[in-house]
Amino acid sequence: MPYPVQFRVVGIDPLVLRERADEVKAVMRESVNTRGVNDNWNESVKVLRLEVDQSKARALGVTSQSIAQASKTILAGTTVGQFRESDKLIDIVLRQPLDERNAITDIGNAYLPTASGKSIPLTQIAKPVFTWEPGVMWRENRDYAITAQSDIVEGLQGATVTQELQPKLKALEAKWHSNGMAGYRIQVAGAVEESSKGSASIAAGIPVMLFLTFTLLMLQLHSFSRAMLVFLTGPLGIAGVAGALILLGRPFGFVALLGVIALMGMIQRNSVILIDQIEQDRARGIPAWDAIVESAVRRLRPIVLTAAAAVLAMIPLSRSVFWGPMAVAIMGGLVVATVLTLLALPAMYAAWFRVKRETPGQYQ
Repeated sequence: MPYPVQFRVVGIDPLVLRERADEVKAVMRESVNTRGVNDNWNESVKVLRLEVDQSKARALGVTSQSIAQASKTILAGTTVGQFRESDKLIDIVLRQPLDERNAITDIGNAYLPTASGKSIPLTQIAKPVFTWEPGVMWRENRDYAITAQSDIVEGLQGATVTQELQPKLKALEAKWHSNGMAGYRIQVAGAVEESSKGSASIAAGIPVMLFLTFTLLMLQLHSFSRAMLVFLTGPLGIAGVAGALILLGRPFGFVALLGVIALMGMIQRNSVILIDQIEQDRARGIPAWDAIVESAVRRLRPIVLTAAAAVLAMIPLSRSVFWGPMAVAIMGGLVVATVLTLLALPAMYAAWFRVKRETPGQYQ
């Protein structure tokens, strides 16, 4: 499972980048809400390198390719052919016996052909040395990139801790730039970055979605006023969404945003059902005030039952790590929006169309 808090440090020099990443990790460790800070380059590993005396190699007519080939043959082996067994191809590898390549000093047994046709020991023009290098090196858009990452304390969300750390890391990045290291920068990574990308893609299509929704309401209700009234009931469940996410400790990310969009459709559907019933009653000659009250009473059961069915259906999905925030958002928003639809929408209708009770009726 990926770490909930991730910051990507990008630069051009891997050695300097490692130092910048250590500074970022130090800032992350200062927070009381982070646990187990590390990075994705892991610890440096010890490697064997050959320091070649290029001037001596050129004088003897030895190329870098022949040096690489000789060292590879003695240590790892070189594929010289393939053996076919039934439908399988098995590589034929040429290399020294194990007792002749088991120690680093055995590399002196490798011989290189020279331009004169003679062979010389590899150690005559190259010296094996040990050094350290990163075990894994990641890149981001052709630059080197180290991701500093950490777990968080129980009860918090990754987005919350990321937002807490961002001002400190922005100040650190500004310090780098003021010291002449403009090529190094800090980016938010991980789930927060992916959620932002998903939210941005949804936001780009929201104007088209709202236009199509309002157009369909116009075609269904045949009235701009009634369509606008239904359209305005869409955000009624926002309070319920916020309350449910806070109560159950779920983040408002990409999937929760999908739940809010779906929730708006459910709310507007209930509003269409209620307003359509009011219009039907008024068309049969029932006074407007009585039509509003009786329609709210008559549509109470179907609206509540459909909302309850949707809420109950989301309970198994609410346990999911990925889809849980969406289910919680729909459940909390639909409960609050259903109550508001039955109580606030009739009042909104009466206020919008200036409906007044002319004589005392059955409903007080």
